[in-house]
Amino acid sequence: MSTHTFGNGHYGPYGGQYVPETLMAALAEVEQAFTTYFPTDAFQRELDYYLTHYVGRPTPLFRADRLSAHVGGPRIYLKREDLAHTGAHKINNTVGQILLAQRMGKRRIIAETGAGQHGVATATVCALTGLECVVYMGVEDMQRQAVNVFKMQLLGTQVRAVSAGAQTLKDAMNEALRDWVTNVRSTHYILGTVGGPHPYPLLVREFQRVIGREAKRQILEAEGRLPDVLVACVGGGSNSIGLFYEFMAERNIRKIGVEAGGLGIASGKHAARFATGRRGVFQGAQSYVLQDGDGQINLTHSVSAGLDYASIGPEHAWLHDQKLVEYTSVDDQEALDAFLLLSRLEGIIPALESAHAVAEVLKHGATYGRDALVIINVSGRGDKDVDQARKFLGTRSGI
Repeated sequence: MSTHTFGNGHYGPYGGQYVPETLMAALAEVEQAFTTYFPTDAFQRELDYYLTHYVGRPTPLFRADRLSAHVGGPRIYLKREDLAHTGAHKINNTVGQILLAQRMGKRRIIAETGAGQHGVATATVCALTGLECVVYMGVEDMQRQAVNVFKMQLLGTQVRAVSAGAQTLKDAMNEALRDWVTNVRSTHYILGTVGGPHPYPLLVREFQRVIGREAKRQILEAEGRLPDVLVACVGGGSNSIGLFYEFMAERNIRKIGVEAGGLGIASGKHAARFATGRRGVFQGAQSYVLQDGDGQINLTHSVSAGLDYASIGPEHAWLHDQKLVEYTSVDDQEALDAFLLLSRLEGIIPALESAHAVAEVLKHGATYGRDALVIINVSGRGDKDVDQARKFLGTRSGI
């Protein structure tokens, strides 16, 4: 069990509820529903039913022998969230939140999405339950994730294009929050990551903890001991906190969160919040934010739409300051190289987001020690990224 819980919405100086007064009652309603229903046996039984029979959990923990040999050091396992229904970890959270929405009597669901995986997962559970669904998505992201846009539409969801700002995830989240203010009585906002105002960082973490619970049980069955290193990509931070949280009491286990280095930190075109960000308030919470000297939000860049975000979940900010998790970054080219290599070595095409975690192990895995056990969270599959990758990889290696 973890040594920290943060049920009050504050993670040291981070977190909180920085929203218009009109949303405070809605946030209180979500928090009350979560604290009332989530601990009950009935809710947990229903959640477990859908996670097992609909999502396809538990996802496997796969020993990647060829990747391990290539890295030349530790024994590497892959937590296969890419095999969950809809192709990513996002469904763990949307299933949980749709069950809450039903209990709150909501008829309409809204969400934001960057890479499209959270949008698809939200559209999926709305189709499952018959609730109306609207997903906000930046125009830039809609172009690079056209397949996911079509999937959402196929599932009966209205995808609303956001042309403001950089036309990416932060702009989509702004529009979703505006919608919620307008339609708060009938609508539940399924936020996709461990960010935004309380109770979302807590709520989403609790729905994603299933990743770490399974991984702990699976590695003990496979190896008879706990891992030495955990690695996951970090955008808002839900897949990483989902893996890390069950291991937080084990301080000797290294936990490495990998941000998007984009075109390099020096270029300014990246989404590495801990590299050049500083404390600020953004989209409902206080955390590390990429901003200029006047507090204006910087434009971000990443080859992966899901990591292309100017802030990070507040619990990650606290974990960083407490030195409980190490945060690093890899650039676009390193992520693309890892995308290609994992495909060639293990027959697993990862999401470009997940490829950042693989790239970190390719860079530094040999230093972990020859007897080390490593778990990489493959948070999503790369079907959505093949057009994007084809454009960047070009004619390399016979592609």
